[in-house]
Amino acid sequence: MNLEDHLGDILRKGRLHAGISLEPAAAAASLTIPELKTLEESGAASRPYNLEALAALVGLDAPKLRAIAEGWNPRPVNLDTWRQFRVITTAAEMSVNAYLAWDEVTRDAALFDTGFDPAPVFALIQEHGLEMRHLFITHGHVDHVAALPAIRARFPKMRLHSSSRTASVDQRNRPDECLQLGSLRITHRNTPGHAEDGVTYVIGTWPDDAPHVAIVGDALFAGSMGRATGQALLAKQRIRECILTLPPATLLCPGHGPLTTVAEERAHNPFF
Repeated sequence: MNLEDHLGDILRKGRLHAGISLEPAAAAASLTIPELKTLEESGAASRPYNLEALAALVGLDAPKLRAIAEGWNPRPVNLDTWRQFRVITTAAEMSVNAYLAWDEVTRDAALFDTGFDPAPVFALIQEHGLEMRHLFITHGHVDHVAALPAIRARFPKMRLHSSSRTASVDQRNRPDECLQLGSLRITHRNTPGHAEDGVTYVIGTWPDDAPHVAIVGDALFAGSMGRATGQALLAKQRIRECILTLPPATLLCPGHGPLTTVAEERAHNPFF
C-alpha cells in the first residue's frame, strides 16, 4: 500500500504547520513559487532543489524526508501475529481504514471506526461468529463514521465510545478508563490536534504475547501526521507523549494508508 502522504503532502503540511508562506519556502528550496506548488501537489520537482534548506525552514527532518523521496515504506506487517484482528478498508472519494478486534474465547468483538461501507463488517461478524459489543470512534470526521447509522441499526445493543460531546455517544471516554473485551484490555489516550475529539485506542494482552495494537485515527500516518493547522504544536506533543512512547513493537493502525510500528515512526517520520 502506498503512503497516505507523498513527499509534497508532507512538505505542505510542514509548511502550513510552521506558518510559512509560499514565497520564503520557495526561496529556501531554490525554486519558483509555481515550482514549489507543483512539488507540493505531485511530490516531484522538474529540477534539483534544496530539500535540506526547505526542511529546516518548515521544521522537518531532512534525512527522513530524503528517504521518503527515495521510496521509503514501512516494512510489511504480518497480521497472523494478531489472529483476532482485521483491517477493513473501504472507499468512496478516498480510502479509509477501520479495524475489528475480538476475544477468541468469548467471541465478543469491538469495531474501531466504521469507514464508508458496513458490508465488510457484517461479513466478518458472521464469518467468525462474533457478538458486536463495542464501537470505538477515533474522531468524528465523516469518513470515519459514515457507516455508523447502518452499524447501530444492525447491532442496537452495541455501545458507542467516543471523546465527542455529542448526545448519541453511549459512553464518553474517561481518564484512566480500561475496558475488558474478554482477555483483551482496551485503554485510550487523547490525541487531539487533527480533530478536537481525537483519541488513540490501545489494545493489549493479546494471546501469545503479541505486541500492543494502537488505533491512532488520523493523528499519525506512516511517515506523516494528520493536518493540524493551528493546532500543530498540540498535535505533535500528544503524538510524542501518547503514541511514540508506546513499546517499539506496537502496531500502529492509522485511519489511512499502511500499517506501521512505533519503531518505524521513531526512525522514519520526518515530523519527529
